[in-house]
Amino acid sequence: MDRISSRIAEELGVRSQQVNAAIALLDEGSTVPFIARYRKEVTDSLDDTQLRHLEERLRYLRELEERRSSILSSIEEQGKLTAELRTAITTADTKTRLEDLYLPYKPKRRTKGQIALEAGLGELADQLFNDPNLDPEQQAISFINPEQGFADSKAVLEGAKYILMERFAEDAELLAQLRAFLQQEALFSASVITGKEHEGAKFSDYFSHQEPFKSVPSHRALAVFRGRNEGILTAKLVLPDEVPGAMHPCEMMVAQQVGITNQARPADAWLAEVVRWTWRIKLATHLETDLFNELREQAETEAINVFARNLHDLLLAAPAGPRCTLGLDPGIRTGCKVAVVDKTGKLLDTTTIYPHEPRRQWQESLVELAKLCKKHAVELIAIGNGTASRETDKLAGELLKLLPELKMKKITVSEAGASVYSASELAAKEFPELDVSLRGAVSIARRLQDPLAELVKIDPKSIGVGQYQHDVSQVQLARSLDAVVEDCVNSVGVDVNTASAALLTRVSGLNSTLAHNIVNYRDEHGAFVDRSGLKKVPRLGAKTFELSAGFLRVMDGNNPLDRSGVHPETYPLVKKIAQDTGRDIRSLIGDSAFLHSLDPQRFTDEHFGLPTVTDILAELDKPGRDPRPEFKTAEFQDGVEELKDLVPGMILQGVITNVTNFGAFVDIGVHQDGLVHISALSEQFVKDPHTLVKAGDIVQVKVMEVEIERKRIALSMRLSDQPGASSAPNQRRTERPQQTTTAKKNTAASQQQGSMAALFANAKQLKKK
Repeated sequence: MDRISSRIAEELGVRSQQVNAAIALLDEGSTVPFIARYRKEVTDSLDDTQLRHLEERLRYLRELEERRSSILSSIEEQGKLTAELRTAITTADTKTRLEDLYLPYKPKRRTKGQIALEAGLGELADQLFNDPNLDPEQQAISFINPEQGFADSKAVLEGAKYILMERFAEDAELLAQLRAFLQQEALFSASVITGKEHEGAKFSDYFSHQEPFKSVPSHRALAVFRGRNEGILTAKLVLPDEVPGAMHPCEMMVAQQVGITNQARPADAWLAEVVRWTWRIKLATHLETDLFNELREQAETEAINVFARNLHDLLLAAPAGPRCTLGLDPGIRTGCKVAVVDKTGKLLDTTTIYPHEPRRQWQESLVELAKLCKKHAVELIAIGNGTASRETDKLAGELLKLLPELKMKKITVSEAGASVYSASELAAKEFPELDVSLRGAVSIARRLQDPLAELVKIDPKSIGVGQYQHDVSQVQLARSLDAVVEDCVNSVGVDVNTASAALLTRVSGLNSTLAHNIVNYRDEHGAFVDRSGLKKVPRLGAKTFELSAGFLRVMDGNNPLDRSGVHPETYPLVKKIAQDTGRDIRSLIGDSAFLHSLDPQRFTDEHFGLPTVTDILAELDKPGRDPRPEFKTAEFQDGVEELKDLVPGMILQGVITNVTNFGAFVDIGVHQDGLVHISALSEQFVKDPHTLVKAGDIVQVKVMEVEIERKRIALSMRLSDQPGASSAPNQRRTERPQQTTTAKKNTAASQQQGSMAALFANAKQLKKK
């Protein structure tokens, strides 16, 4: 444990005591949101980001320790564990290093080298290796053994060769040196399989592609690996200055490590062949596979991080709030599905209208919508951004003009994942009598009111804000996205009297069973009047209450503190503050000037430290404060509804839908997101797009180029850019480290700011929805 905590502490830049305290709390069953919010004294204020990293590294390092113990036991049982080997294994800091050390002792199938050893050829291999002055052919004669498959000197020398090859290939130090060399010096090379050019057109950027292995970005690595998996591309490692016929640099490293030199002695040619075969047969493919696996893992981790950041921003998007909302799920042939929900999200009404082709019941649809809006006093209209979205948006615009007295607003909403929710078991339980297609309209309306409360009902992978999410480890992806959802839900807090079971499930300490128990208890006994009432819920014990109570809100209950983020365990402290200041608790809440005048240190004691007191005073100032931003909407330009309506040079307003490592995708209302390449995000150099924009941001963009056939739109947030003009220095700086063979062949084209090849080279196989 000391080794693990010390290493994590070093990585986080904190003290081991903080890490040990956090580990103890996690092992007790405490959640990251609970520890970050209510155990600051214990961990000395480790935040949720640090705790998530700690949790992930703790999992990895504990697996490493288990594997280390298993390897030590295995080698010890073989009677081959030396003091030196034990030290090497004990100090190995990665799983790769550990497996390299274990390789010579790992039980394996019977190899050619083992067969040769069983035939007594180990002695010959040692003789020729230790004394190259010996003649291999002459020495081999005395080891001929037809009964064991070595009928002549050629077969004998072949067997001796495999003995040395396997010995050299299991040298952990040699493997480490070769791996480090290839990581730094090799090129990541991809090419198209002959005859697959047409079938694999979407991978055309990688038909002849090379770049330094050490700097391959995650999206390109995953694109090449996907192309390889689909049988379109080949991928390999090559060295930039390989000379045909010359000794490979890695062969030189093998020879140097094992001490073989060519001095024209009788056995030197044979030993040189051993070295060559060691690299080409035993090590080259093995190391390439290992390095590709490492690259894939790193690329997957980065892709998962990108997805997690986008999901976080989407979940914490500004809620429109508790207002009666009409949801429109656009459609053409099957009609537009309509649902009205009240300010709490309760379904009030549904219908289907057919304003578009083939029925074109435009006026009839307006009349139907007007009736619903008047009947329920609708305040907001949420329009899904799928097929026929802009046409339906136009219909909603006419509806607003028809009913100016209602002062309604129309907003386009991402419908990603709505169909997944509609067909889910959760939706079936929530609306058993409602047609699947109408459930989508309900989801669209609700996600405008409160994106977080509605999106938690959908598998995070189906929300569609990631890159290559189907290519990465699904276990790691699910774990990461679940952590994001948990952090978002608990940072906002949950109204225990209105929350769905799906939302309650994400609260610290709760699970699906407890969430349903809370809802069932609420339905049977009425609304909770205080947090302590939660203790009466079946199976909700003391530990669960401790972990969840601070994140559950009772908005109009008996105790004003129950609507805040103040944890029940600190209520006595609030009473003390009120008594010491001669104030009533209710009068303290919201009195900013008075609360700011208090010295937090004055109220600390052996139970509650300064961080807790400081947090309580901040919470009393703005109880239950929602961390999400103010609600704003983007206005799509009238008359710009399809790709053909776009003209280079247009300046439009749009919404960021997805942020990747190579840029940001923007919905400008034409059914196809446009790409703002990283080079066009700012006049300044941008290393990471996430530092500048996030999903949900409303931005101004200029149309740089439109490719209707391939449904591609190049956009720029640098409004001074001119379509077709040369790229600015920022673009050249961004692209230089990532040059490819393809790019070199098309230098002139790639230096055009409006070039689709330049702007979309990094966007192949973009988000999967």
